[in-house]
Amino acid sequence: MKRFGMVIRLKPGAAAAYRKYHSAVWPEVVEMIRDCNISNYSIYFKDDTLFSYFEYHGSDLEADWAKMAAHPKTQEWWAIIEPLQDPVADRQEGEWWATMEEVFHLD
Repeated sequence: MKRFGMVIRLKPGAAAAYRKYHSAVWPEVVEMIRDCNISNYSIYFKDDTLFSYFEYHGSDLEADWAKMAAHPKTQEWWAIIEPLQDPVADRQEGEWWATMEEVFHLD
């Protein structure tokens, strides 16, 4: 299992819409997240910054990302959600949400 922490910003004025959509995430999107070996997924909000945490339990992260990206209902969801987001400037090339380095963990 690999843990992930990621960060992104919301565009000014987008918080209410983002919260509204995430209060009722589409079941097909949730099912695809699970089908891609992701669990224990949370998104936190503070001052237009979003922090996500999740655990990946698969063996081929690239294939699971591609599977998720090819899913029509997930693409539809992203088409609604992504315009609300503002990626951080120092993210790595190819990232939307910026991956964070884990510096401490306690079980």
